[in-house]
Amino acid sequence: MSSFSESALEKKLSELSNSQQSVQTLSLWIIHHRKHSGSIVRVWHRELKKAKTSRKLTFLYLANDVIQNSKKKGPEFTRDFEGVLVDACSHVARETDDSCKKHMERLLNIWQERNLYRADFIQQLKLAIEDSNSPRQRNTADEKKSLKRSFQKVQEEEEEDDDDDDYRAHYSPRETDATGPQLTEDLVKALQDLENAASGDAAVRQKIASLPQEVQDVSLLEKITDKEAADKLSKTVDEACLLLAEYNGRLAAELEDRRQLARMLTEYIRSQKEALSEREKKLEEYKQKLARVTQVRKELKSHIQSLPDLSLLPNVTGGLAPLPSAGDLFSTD
Repeated sequence: MSSFSESALEKKLSELSNSQQSVQTLSLWIIHHRKHSGSIVRVWHRELKKAKTSRKLTFLYLANDVIQNSKKKGPEFTRDFEGVLVDACSHVARETDDSCKKHMERLLNIWQERNLYRADFIQQLKLAIEDSNSPRQRNTADEKKSLKRSFQKVQEEEEEDDDDDDYRAHYSPRETDATGPQLTEDLVKALQDLENAASGDAAVRQKIASLPQEVQDVSLLEKITDKEAADKLSKTVDEACLLLAEYNGRLAAELEDRRQLARMLTEYIRSQKEALSEREKKLEEYKQKLARVTQVRKELKSHIQSLPDLSLLPNVTGGLAPLPSAGDLFSTD
């Protein structure tokens, strides 16, 4: 399990996805470093505000998982999150739509049912969500949605197939000349990143292979006869659980990266086929131009050869007297 640092947490938060596996893996890592709960909550709050709108609810799901699963180990996270949750809920509610707010309200109801926080504090959080519906804030949100819809409309007009809008918006085959180099660069980077993929991490695989049999076989628990041995095994099991959860999370992320790479390759092949088709048309067009110019050249050459050679004509001016000048014409002599 890697050591804690704010930069490490920032990186993990940036890689957080809305999958259950991703949330639970990061939650386990955070709980493991609960002695840094103050710093963790501060970084979480800061990164939540910087996150894209579509990812903000996932941050709340992460907080929920940490709060619920850390309660047995200590009150640190329940206490530290309490200091930022009102502002966090207000922020997320302002930045997101009604559908997201319904998910937030459902989350608060679960907290209330499980007594994770006092009823009056839950009410504060609900009011923070409701206050986001005030006229001034709603107008601001509507303006943002209007701008967003306008942009999406442009994308939809450019893209007839919406199966993968986010990806196709960046790699439209209709803009092969503009996006080709960028797509090529992204493909190379994606392939390079996979060189350090989780499936190739021999060191972690060796650690997992070296785990004692006791952490994998429930029947061996009967051999534990004293508390000291039980505590030692409990610590080993916790470490094994964290190690496997983190590795599974990395493998899940690798699978998603490979799916994304497959989509990129499909799009790249499509864009190259379209580029090839366009270039073939251009080649045919210029072949026809070349044929026309060659024909003109041939006809011109033939025409030139049919013209008389003026250098072979006799010199018709050599034996004639020069014409009289104006003075000679008007002379009285």
